[in-house]
Amino acid sequence: MAKRIRSVDGWSAPFPVVRAPHPCYLPLAMIHIQDLTYRVAGRTLIDTASVTIPGGHRVSLVGRNGTGKSTLLKLIVGELSPDAGAIQLPVGCRVGMLAQEAPGTDATLLDTVLAADVERTALIAEAETATDPVRIGEIHARLVDIGAQAAPARAGRILAGLGFDAEAQQRSCNAFSGGWRMRVALAAILFAEPDLLLLDEPTNHLDFEATIWLTDFLKAYPHTLVIVSHDRELLNAVPTTTVHLDHAKLVAYAGNYDTFERTRQANLERLEAQKAKQDRERAHMQAFVDRFRYKASKARQAQSRLKMLERLGPAMAIPLDPATPSFDFPSPVPLSPPLLTLDRVSIGYGERTVLRSLDLRIDEDDRIALLGANGNGKSTLIKLLAGRLKPMAGEVGRSSKMRVGYFAQHQTDELDLAATALGHTQRLMPGLTEEKVRAHLGRFGFQQAKAETRIGDMSGGEKARLLFALMTRDAPHILLLDEPTNHLDIDSRASLVEAINGFAGAVILISHDPHLIRLTADRLWIVADGACRPFDGDLDDYERSLLEAGRSARAEARAASGQGVPNRKDQRRSAAEQRAQLAPLRKRVQEAEKRVDALTAKRRTLAERLADPTLYGGPVEGVTKLQIEMGQVERDLADAEEAWLLAQDELDSAVTSP
Repeated sequence: MAKRIRSVDGWSAPFPVVRAPHPCYLPLAMIHIQDLTYRVAGRTLIDTASVTIPGGHRVSLVGRNGTGKSTLLKLIVGELSPDAGAIQLPVGCRVGMLAQEAPGTDATLLDTVLAADVERTALIAEAETATDPVRIGEIHARLVDIGAQAAPARAGRILAGLGFDAEAQQRSCNAFSGGWRMRVALAAILFAEPDLLLLDEPTNHLDFEATIWLTDFLKAYPHTLVIVSHDRELLNAVPTTTVHLDHAKLVAYAGNYDTFERTRQANLERLEAQKAKQDRERAHMQAFVDRFRYKASKARQAQSRLKMLERLGPAMAIPLDPATPSFDFPSPVPLSPPLLTLDRVSIGYGERTVLRSLDLRIDEDDRIALLGANGNGKSTLIKLLAGRLKPMAGEVGRSSKMRVGYFAQHQTDELDLAATALGHTQRLMPGLTEEKVRAHLGRFGFQQAKAETRIGDMSGGEKARLLFALMTRDAPHILLLDEPTNHLDIDSRASLVEAINGFAGAVILISHDPHLIRLTADRLWIVADGACRPFDGDLDDYERSLLEAGRSARAEARAASGQGVPNRKDQRRSAAEQRAQLAPLRKRVQEAEKRVDALTAKRRTLAERLADPTLYGGPVEGVTKLQIEMGQVERDLADAEEAWLLAQDELDSAVTSP
């Protein structure tokens, strides 16, 4: 019988954000998963898996697409019930999870976000009708305690960080598209600040600028956080712990994604070495048995080795990840430069001009990333370069032989869901034999039977790979990639990076994935204020400029609202809040330091014993035991030092951040 031990206060809203009064407020949450099993349609996604997440940790949940990461979040929040096992959360723990549906009401963005704080909303409503003087006093005292007066400013800062200016914050939710409304849902759950925050692909609807802001915000999140994401830089910058969902089991690793990869690879190499050793021993004993089993003089030894083989048990099985499909863009026939020029070009829709006076040039070896907030015209510029949008003014120069490959997520709507990958591609490549069409699909992981899979049955990542195959079917000279990674996991993104870097033509890229941009782009163009201009610097410079601009804006807003010079009471309260937020980090640093000291002392003691000459006059087993113990202490000390440095870095960042 499945068992759930949890206590969560919730509420009904356009998005499931939790912020409710409860008898026992816990600033830290802890998840304890014990022997959890969950099956869907006869397939076991999670099988007797166990893991414990300490309170206050920022955790990434990683694993290949389809392994059950999103399902696990739904099990934690209570949307699904396990088939067996238990999920335990502290009593009174407030859990918040980003919804998959965006709010679409007549309420303004600011009011929608403020409504996520259920306690504040309820107290304000009660204050308008309360008549008992004692109760009125209690209400106002509680509103002061929870910082209700500063709530609109805090909600406004979160909305601004996600791309909504002051004017947009006063517009109704239903005036925005679904992607922008998802940002409102994200703003609401961040504002509610639950004890346990669950985020499933939070950057999917964000541009690069909002992604940078969100990363900076989550690094300082004061409670427990669990993130599912394929954004490698987010997984490196925010989490302190990585939980890997692999082969239906959960394994926790200390550190960020890069640390997890290194540790897991080292573990796999160690297992492979152990397996190789065991296989050699097994083969040696089996050879002896096969040779001497029927010789009377050796029968006893052969039987002894058979028993040893039995004690070894079955051969070690090392779980292997399925191979990641590769990407291989075909090379175009070289053309004389430039491939494309824009001379004082203006573009837009109808009578509305989006970008004007564009003077740009693209050559065959260009790798250009377009940066700028959503709505500034990046996709509009891509459509012009693809020939899907005519210029309103100016001239576009291009070679008559130049071919363009254009990728955009909305193109999945143009796929024939009833057709197979092979059939759909054959219709678009009528002049080629089936063998050549299959060869082209094979460049993108659609080998043999996979090419005959019905498109409607494909995952999001498989459909994205099919779009890559279709856009490159005529070996284009320029690849125009508009958010190409939204449905790709981390391994597939790495394959895409290799394909882009190996491509012989030009690449123009729009992406919210900083890791992809860093590894593929050597030029940055900023699309903003109706123009497109080169950025003099690298991505780190651009990130710093964004963060500095955001901090300056917050400082100006505080000064304009009279908060620039807080009174002594506010200063004391602010200092107390900062101490409370830093306390868990300081405790982690102290505990990590104590562990390092203890292991250092243990290593020193072992070194002294190993340096004693009398040790080597005794049994060799004693020396071996000490050497093994020393090796384990060395490994534990390395892990402890890494944890200590990580905790200290986080504390330093928290202390110095404004």
